[in-house]
Amino acid sequence: MDNSFLAYMQQLELMAFFSGYPLIYAAVVVFAGNQHKKNKFKISASLLPFAYALVGTLFLGFQLKKLYPDYSVEHLELTMQQPWLIIWGLLSLLFWIPALAKKRVLSLIHSFVFFFFLTKDLFVKLFTSSVNNDVIGNDMNIYTSSLLFNLGAFAFIVLISFLLTRYKSSLRP
Repeated sequence: MDNSFLAYMQQLELMAFFSGYPLIYAAVVVFAGNQHKKNKFKISASLLPFAYALVGTLFLGFQLKKLYPDYSVEHLELTMQQPWLIIWGLLSLLFWIPALAKKRVLSLIHSFVFFFFLTKDLFVKLFTSSVNNDVIGNDMNIYTSSLLFNLGAFAFIVLISFLLTRYKSSLRP
């Protein structure tokens, strides 16, 4: 990987979108597993891949906004410092496909690539002194933002699912 400032900024962008998902995934799976049958507002863990796909869609929009107004191949090659990571992030759009969304664990595995950057910096800091404290501070700020962002995406998907379910039930005689 390139050690330039732009590559580091792109890595932080990717972390901001995707690195908070594993913790949200774990919390939702634990919370959904502990719910009782009487609860009217049941949070389904099956909505997790759709929330992840929503985050991927927002990431695509962010990338398109950054490229605007020049969408040429030359400009794309110039601005993409880590193309494989960006392509990997855009693969999260595949979780809109219901057949792929049924396998929730695939979305978790997909997000571990971005979570790895955070854990790598933490372990390097723990066992060596080569990482600056500012890097860890940046990682923690980005991770907190990512947690809130992914939580908001999940809440939005749950709300839309709840509204669609109520709408469909009101149409039935």
